[in-house]
Amino acid sequence: MRDMVAEPAVQPEQQRERRGSTERRVKKLPPYNVVLIDDDDHTYPYVIEMMGALFGYPAEKGFLIADEVTHTGRVIVQTTHRELAELKRDQITAYGADWRVASCRGAMTAVIEPAG
Repeated sequence: MRDMVAEPAVQPEQQRERRGSTERRVKKLPPYNVVLIDDDDHTYPYVIEMMGALFGYPAEKGFLIADEVTHTGRVIVQTTHRELAELKRDQITAYGADWRVASCRGAMTAVIEPAG
């Protein structure tokens, strides 16, 4: 049988002091908006489908986004950290043309901008 040695008990205050001196504070990443820009080459169904495919949004939310971008010229589709915002912007701009519009030359435009 092995000899067992009891560890000295550490009080909660001492644990907090130890953690505070060795742990680094985690900084939150600044938020960025993914902004969809309106054009005349894409239909509501295109926007609704794209929002579902790229963001997992239900058709109802996709419709609201399509409606807002049509009436205001731009709409924030997601707010997230910069790296994911850049990915989502790139996915939007690579989504492809709207097959419902013969004159459509490609995907919609999206930009990212600092939130706030």
